[in-house]
Amino acid sequence: MMEESPMKKQQYIAAVACLVAGAIGFASVYATEKNQEKRNDSDYAIQQESTEQLSAASYEIKPKTDKQAENAPEVEEDAVKVSEKEKSQTEATEEKEDNEKKTEKTETVATAAENSLHFDTKTGMQWPLEGEILLDYSMDATVYFPTLEQYRYNPAIVISAAVNDKVNAVAKGKITDISENEVTGCTVKQDLGDGYTAIYGQLKELNFKKGDMIEAGQTIGYVGEPTKYYSTEGSNVYFELQKDGKPVNPKEYLPEMPMNTLD
Repeated sequence: MMEESPMKKQQYIAAVACLVAGAIGFASVYATEKNQEKRNDSDYAIQQESTEQLSAASYEIKPKTDKQAENAPEVEEDAVKVSEKEKSQTEATEEKEDNEKKTEKTETVATAAENSLHFDTKTGMQWPLEGEILLDYSMDATVYFPTLEQYRYNPAIVISAAVNDKVNAVAKGKITDISENEVTGCTVKQDLGDGYTAIYGQLKELNFKKGDMIEAGQTIGYVGEPTKYYSTEGSNVYFELQKDGKPVNPKEYLPEMPMNTLD
């Protein structure tokens, strides 16, 4: 049997060494990959656990602190106050609107009544009271005023009367003005309709106020003391009738009176 040559032995040994080295290398690579997989699995598990903890924390309902618990009744009380205030404001607004509607309705009724006033020139007026005419109407010529001791135009009639005598409305109408006049004393204006206005002077203790509607014959007030402009004439009633703001002769619209005489 022939012995192997030294060269072949060396080749054989080298081949075996290569196989061993390859096996060792493969085992090392396999072990490294396994370790990497385990490490990845571990990291993923840690990441999942962290995510779940964060998610749970975000949905966790925290109990009220002591300060929040103390403030809770105050917050509720404030909310109730705000609600009551809003309710009160709403009620006040509704009440205001109702009052405005009532006022408008009243004004509408008053305006309608005023517009319905009609002065019938054929029927005319009744006397405010019975008495002697001290100073007659005269816008075409002057008449003598005893107290003033001068002649002047007279846009009204001055009727003799006793203090406290009743002064009655000459026709149906609305009181549009009440004023204190130096010449005619307490003076009342009454709208009769159709541009006619009755003016009563030297009055006191009125029974009506501005804006009131009065019927013919109702007592407007009473005869007062005469002003200094009529001290000689004595107590009287000043009565003037206007048409569209200009004086007209009231006797043309009054019935004849037995005492209708001049001094």
